[in-house]
Amino acid sequence: MRLIALIGGGALLVAAAGADEPPPKSKPKPSFRDSLDGAFDMSDRIIESGAFVPVPIVITEPALGSFGGGMAPVFIKKHPPRDKDGRTTPIKPDVTAVAGAYTANDSWFGGAGRVASLPRHGIRYTVGGGFVNLNLDFYETLPSGEARAFGIKTKGAAFLSRVMKEVAGPRFSLGLQYTLGKVEVAAQEPGNLPSFVTQTSLDSVISTAGPVVEFDGRDNIFTPDRGLKLHGHFTWSDDWLGSDYRFGRGNAYLYGYVPLGAHWSRGRNWISAFRLDWQQVVDDPPFYLLPYIDMRGIPAVRYQGRTTLLLETEQRVDVTRRWSAVVFGGVAKAFDEFSAADEAELVYAYGGGFRYLIARKLKLRMGVDVARGPEEWAYYIVFGSAWRR
Repeated sequence: MRLIALIGGGALLVAAAGADEPPPKSKPKPSFRDSLDGAFDMSDRIIESGAFVPVPIVITEPALGSFGGGMAPVFIKKHPPRDKDGRTTPIKPDVTAVAGAYTANDSWFGGAGRVASLPRHGIRYTVGGGFVNLNLDFYETLPSGEARAFGIKTKGAAFLSRVMKEVAGPRFSLGLQYTLGKVEVAAQEPGNLPSFVTQTSLDSVISTAGPVVEFDGRDNIFTPDRGLKLHGHFTWSDDWLGSDYRFGRGNAYLYGYVPLGAHWSRGRNWISAFRLDWQQVVDDPPFYLLPYIDMRGIPAVRYQGRTTLLLETEQRVDVTRRWSAVVFGGVAKAFDEFSAADEAELVYAYGGGFRYLIARKLKLRMGVDVARGPEEWAYYIVFGSAWRR
């Protein structure tokens, strides 16, 4: 579980002056050229005039008709470093985005979200919401062992909020998360629903809440070069929260980035990254909230289970100061019982792509990835990192 145009801005300063004095000169507009190397760069436009980064949404997801598109303007506000106890600590920038897209199988979505900080209070918050109309294939394993696809239309609206408070320094934080959703389910072909679709799931309300813990030691939130991010959360859904379901859902993941090559002042830069991800549900969640393998090259909700385990690596080499080459690959499993983990199918994906350093002062890279899973190829527009959470 990516809208874009580009607006450059400038401010005209008007001041009251004496009648005989010439008017003040206009402030020059921030340039699209970097003062360091003269290359195309959006840093000054974003930082000084509030321009947004145009992020095209190109959808090649087979489950959504293999083609679709949309736009996601992303606004970024950079905070000055914070001085505390004689130490200077960088503050994560605020990111606000609005997104909308439509696909070849008549699926669509629209929404908006914001991740921002209150530096003085050591608080970082996330808030977002949207509407979706998705036509997806969900799979049921038949007695013969064959996996059969069922076309299911899912319509709904959702709201997410999360508040995190720094504890013992800016890198470690604790918080709470709450989500609320209204979901309606129907067969794309009347009367053709799998056995796991219950009467309750046809029209239901999902309300979940729970704790979040996070350590983020990365040097950058967009395209990190070094550091670790460790995250864990568990949310519970119950009737006392206004939900039609009673279940728990947990997720823990680790991202690691290790620079293996020299910095560009001395030669090429090689960043070796890895990702570990575990998802788990308990009790009785609706079928559309079962964990699924989320990896480039793997169709969404193609491999679901009560448990998913994933290992992925990505290697990035900065061929020049601006351009980078990327290769990646990973393996994962989805299963219902740990006793069946050994027999579960080992799913793989691999691929490659490129990145361009579009905003040097924010260390923000964009690019395109091409990936191959067990069944087919897919490509992705990447804003910052492919590991989005």
